[in-house]
Amino acid sequence: MNSSKYSFFALISRMKYITRWTLMRNITPENISEHSHMVAVIAHALAVIRRDIYKIDIDPNAVAAMAIYHDSSEIFTGDLPTPIKYFDPEIMGSYKKVEAVASEKLLTALPNELRFEYSKILSPDQSSREYNLVKAADKLAAYIKCVEECVSGNPEFKQAAKQCREKLEALNCAEVDYFLKHLMPAFELTLDELDFSID
Repeated sequence: MNSSKYSFFALISRMKYITRWTLMRNITPENISEHSHMVAVIAHALAVIRRDIYKIDIDPNAVAAMAIYHDSSEIFTGDLPTPIKYFDPEIMGSYKKVEAVASEKLLTALPNELRFEYSKILSPDQSSREYNLVKAADKLAAYIKCVEECVSGNPEFKQAAKQCREKLEALNCAEVDYFLKHLMPAFELTLDELDFSID
């Protein structure tokens, strides 16, 4: 067996070289590795909120795993700017096909014994509850990035923050609403303003 051909994780590690928000002036640049970590953290939180607050059965660990890899196809495609990606349905449809091909190419970089498990993560059922939470977490992570840039004095992200907030509120998702009400306000605080006290 020629193990050198199994480059899946070496490719995943290169997510850190792919920059997001490329059309906008950033105070703090963000790559897709950093973004994916934040999406996984938030997706896990949304799943815990669903399970523990709203008493709806779901596996937070499965949601987090899906979120970690949600942008992995961008290793091959790069991060297409939102105004282009969503310009019209034809472009969006074509981009989805390219993403599917990229995900399949990633799978071939794994040993056969591992492909089934990772296929469920790289090409999830888009009608599943888990996938919907990951998409919501993706939007929340984008909103957090916008808020952090605005708080740092960068007006470039003001309109993007407004649009992200509107999209989040339009989801009518109880878990997202809970996050926005109880957990989001802290992102607008400085380190000195954050409460480290233990009740």
